[in-house]
Amino acid sequence: MKATAAEPLPNSPEFTVSELSSALKRTVEDAYGHVRVRGEISGFRGPHSSGHCYFALKDDSAKIEAVIWKGVHGRMRFKPQEGLEVIATGKLTTFPGSSKYQIVIEAIEPAGVGALMALMEERKKKLAAEGLFDEARKQLLPWLPEVIGVVTSPTGAVIRDILHRLEDRFPRRVLVWPVRVQGEGSAEQIAAAIRGFNALEEGGRIPRPDLLIVARGGGSLEDLWSFNEESVVRAAAESMIPLISAVGHETDVTLIDFAADKRAPTPTAAAEMAVPVRAELFVEVSSLERRAMLCWQRGQEHRRSELRAAARALPKATDLLNIPRQRLDRASAQLPRALRANAHVYERRLSAIGGRLTVTALRAQIDRGKEKVARLATSARRCADLHIQQRETRLKYVAQLLNALSYKGVLDRGFALVRDEHGQPLHAAAHVGSGQHLTIEFADGRIGATADGEGTAAAKPKAAPAKPASRRTTDFGVKKVQGDLF
Repeated sequence: MKATAAEPLPNSPEFTVSELSSALKRTVEDAYGHVRVRGEISGFRGPHSSGHCYFALKDDSAKIEAVIWKGVHGRMRFKPQEGLEVIATGKLTTFPGSSKYQIVIEAIEPAGVGALMALMEERKKKLAAEGLFDEARKQLLPWLPEVIGVVTSPTGAVIRDILHRLEDRFPRRVLVWPVRVQGEGSAEQIAAAIRGFNALEEGGRIPRPDLLIVARGGGSLEDLWSFNEESVVRAAAESMIPLISAVGHETDVTLIDFAADKRAPTPTAAAEMAVPVRAELFVEVSSLERRAMLCWQRGQEHRRSELRAAARALPKATDLLNIPRQRLDRASAQLPRALRANAHVYERRLSAIGGRLTVTALRAQIDRGKEKVARLATSARRCADLHIQQRETRLKYVAQLLNALSYKGVLDRGFALVRDEHGQPLHAAAHVGSGQHLTIEFADGRIGATADGEGTAAAKPKAAPAKPASRRTTDFGVKKVQGDLF
């Protein structure tokens, strides 16, 4: 059979391509305003340069294009990842540019616990490969912190448990940074709180904590997911303040536990790790005090025993002093006789010297002293006169040298010195401007002058063979009788 061409329908309405695309768009959007679609993310390569995300959702037999706008992507708690099975919430629409329909996603969540665990394991491997979980970078906790910073919800039972436990063990000052611990935006708040505590200055109005505790009560994997976000894990790894993670119950494990310096199974256990028990410290200090006293007493008794043994080994004082006493008695018996003999010897010397000491001898001695003084005075006068003469000769020589080098001697020979308004000498006509105030110094005084002309080089001197110095006039109207001053 031969195929026959379709007959035209004259009564059918005629659409343009744009009108048909718009009609299809309205039909799809009205019929599927908001839908929830479960599928695997395919073709995701990260946000576009514009910030929007383009990928596809697929299952075993179909695929639908998807788009996440830039603003929505920035607010999302879960970010799309290649191969992740998710449940996407959004609305269907069409893209007329390529005649296809697509879903504009407004929210996205992993499809079940299995997907969350797979995402968590993949993120754990990635962060571990960066070295964020290495034991070598973990810090030691302070033995007794003065200030403890707590990042948790201010309304839950966690903060009350921590405060009560600290009060029972060892009361410390606690700073609470209130945050949301689950839901949209909670991860950003937790990361900002950790970084905020680290940004506090030492000795500032708000004290900088010595220890941080990031705490939350128990919950499902979805409830605890904020502590698996990269921003929170990186903030914990970057913290310069030692950090204890106390998220969930003992069986709950989050990625912040691997990045923290210490993991506590519960918030109460974190408070126990933070401070010692004050009562136990009192008992330990008392025990150490008793042991120290016993050690001191034993040491004293040992030294007493050593002293008694040393005292028994020493000779008696009477035995040590017998010989010195005998020598003293002998010297005491000989002292009066020795004193009288010594006095007689000095008396004889004094008599001999007194016999030689007469008036004539004293006068002769005085005369010799006067002659010596006169000779010394004469020698001193000669030295002084010679020194003064040498100084006068040197002074005359220096004065002559000064007069020879002084520019005033040059002025006495008929030269003049030209200075500017600041008193600085001018060496060339090119340095003088028109209308500049000048000072000309002659041998007998100074006069003021004003330059006229263009400040060019001086004119050639006129011939005057009858005089030793040529008489010339500069371009400034000042007559000079001089050659080159220097």
